[in-house]
Amino acid sequence: MNTPRLKERLVALIVLAALLFSPPLLLIADRSPAAPGWLVAYLYLAWGAVIALMAWLMEHRHEE
Repeated sequence: MNTPRLKERLVALIVLAALLFSPPLLLIADRSPAAPGWLVAYLYLAWGAVIALMAWLMEHRHEE
């Protein structure tokens, strides 16, 4: 993968992470009537997704 394309994907991942942890989405997760601990689950799932995407991007960089 060439460097400009990797940089674009990393910037997109940073924007996605900023959106996932923005206050409006956190407030929606906090007010969910499904379960009282939904905010904690949302935070761990979003955090894990960002880390998994970062690892996937960095691993594919070495394969190509």
